[in-house]
Amino acid sequence: MRYLIVLFLLLVPAATHAKCVVLLHGLARTETSFAVMEELFQAHDYTVVRPGYPSTDLPIPELADQTLPEAFAACGDDTVNVVAHSMGGILLRYWLQDHHPDNLGRVVMLGPPNQGSQLVDELGAFEVFGMLHGPAGLALGTGPEGIPGQLPAVDFELGVIAGENSLNPLSSSMIDGKDDGKVSIETTKVEGMKQHIVLPVTHTFMMNNPIVMAQALHFIEFGRFDPDITWLDWVTHVIDEICLGQDCSEPESEPSQ
Repeated sequence: MRYLIVLFLLLVPAATHAKCVVLLHGLARTETSFAVMEELFQAHDYTVVRPGYPSTDLPIPELADQTLPEAFAACGDDTVNVVAHSMGGILLRYWLQDHHPDNLGRVVMLGPPNQGSQLVDELGAFEVFGMLHGPAGLALGTGPEGIPGQLPAVDFELGVIAGENSLNPLSSSMIDGKDDGKVSIETTKVEGMKQHIVLPVTHTFMMNNPIVMAQALHFIEFGRFDPDITWLDWVTHVIDEICLGQDCSEPESEPSQ
């Protein structure tokens, strides 16, 4: 993984920042889950805000109100883009119901339970589930009591990345249709989104996948995903950017004596 990070960081950032991105982690994770993506955005001249919040301790309304105002304020007057993983996307949608920042930019959600989680439906009644996931996790069911089902359609520029690989056959057996081990592809969709793509990744670590990172950056930069992008394409793009204004051609070989 380290050599992948190095390749991402080959672009030299400019001297000043004009763009900002908030990286919002999901349930039972911390801000360190976005450490690699932070380096990617910083290398592309973004100010990065990577807030942590006690995802398993408080209800979603309290988590949203204590996390997002401060995160947006940290970006100052810059356009605020957001990349949110899993429940982080629900926190953002909840908060944006009653707040409409003029400087909101584009948003990418990674594996969000936009229509709720069937795993919560199946396991939420078990005491141990509530102990591990807290009130916020218990509020992610697909029924009318779940917060996702109470949220309005999105009215901001949103791209959604869903995963189709699972490492947990047991959890996948509780989910209808293709899934990433935590949520189905179908339930990541939400009315009003601009674009939705499916990648061969799993839920828990998708934010560290090179193609996911490339697609997230591409949407934030251009307002669209590139379904045909590959890791090789991305490396080539990085090298081309470095070679602009430089002579990257191979030196001519010395004539033989």
